[in-house]
Amino acid sequence: MKPSPQVTIVATVLLLMSMAGAVFFLRRADTVRTAATLREVLYISSPRAIKLLSLGYSGLMADIYWTRAVQYFGGKRHAGADQYGLLAPLLNITTALDPKLLVAYEYGSNFLAASPPLGVGEPEKAIELIKFGIRNNPDQWHLYYDLGYVYYLDLKDYRSAAQAFEEASKLPKAHPFMKLLAGNMAQHAGEYDMARMLWTATYESTTDKLIRANALAHLRAIRVDRDVMALNDIVERYGHETGHVPHSFSDLISAGLLRGVPVDPLGRPYNLMPDGSIEVRDPDRLPFIRKGLPLSYIPPTVVKLLPSD
Repeated sequence: MKPSPQVTIVATVLLLMSMAGAVFFLRRADTVRTAATLREVLYISSPRAIKLLSLGYSGLMADIYWTRAVQYFGGKRHAGADQYGLLAPLLNITTALDPKLLVAYEYGSNFLAASPPLGVGEPEKAIELIKFGIRNNPDQWHLYYDLGYVYYLDLKDYRSAAQAFEEASKLPKAHPFMKLLAGNMAQHAGEYDMARMLWTATYESTTDKLIRANALAHLRAIRVDRDVMALNDIVERYGHETGHVPHSFSDLISAGLLRGVPVDPLGRPYNLMPDGSIEVRDPDRLPFIRKGLPLSYIPPTVVKLLPSD
C-alpha cells in the first residue's frame, strides 16, 4: 500500500530538517577554536545519542569525529598546549560510532600515551581505548601489540606487556616477533634490544608510510645511541692507555681501536669533540636520539614552546 501524500510530505520535511541540522552542526564545529573547552565543542557528548541522530550514517559520523580528534590534537600540540581534555572524549565517540575503525585505536592511543610534547602523557586512557578496540576486534593482533607497547614504554609494566605480546602471537597472521617480544619481555631483556625489536616489528608489519617512517626514525635513533656509547667507551680506553684524549678518530684508528671513521645511520661521520665526547653532525635529521646531542642543541619541538622575545 502506498503512503498517503500527507505522510510523504511530512517525512520529506523531517528529512530536510535533519539534513539541515547536520549541516548546521558541522559548520558550527568548524568555527570553534582548537583551544575551546569540551562543552564548547561537544554539543552532544553521548556516543549513543550521536549514533541515533546520525540516521544510520554512524560510519560517516565516526570519520568526522576522527578528523576532529586529529585536528584537535595537532592544533593543540602546535600551540604548545599542556591540556588536552577533549582528546579522549573525541576518541571515545569515534570508536563508539565505528568500533572497527582501527586507525583511531592505533594513532589515538599513540596521541594519548606519548609523553609531552609529543603526546598527552595519559597512558591509562590509551589502554582503555585499546582494550575497547580489542573487545570489538578480537582477531586484530596489532591491537594487542599496541597494548603491549604502551605497557612497556609508557608504564614500564613488563608483566602486562609480556601478556599482551603473548596474546598477539596466538592470532592468525601475527608477526613472528610477537613470540620473541613476549619471551624477552618476561626475561627483562636489555632496553635497546627490546626497543629495536619493537620498532622492527612495527616497521615490518605495516604498509602505512607514516608509521614506517616513524619506526625507521626510532631504529636510527637506537643505532646512534648505541654507537655513541660504544665510541665513548673506546675514547675512555684510549685515555687510560695514553693519558690524554684523542685529537681525532685517526688517533683511535692508529691505536687499533677503530677500523675507520664511524658514521651515523645517514652516512655522516660522527664528531669527536676536544673533550673526547661524541656528537652527531645533524641532530635535526635524527629525531628521538638521546646520545650524541650537542650541548647547545634545542630540539625543534621545544623551540616552538619557548616564549618569544
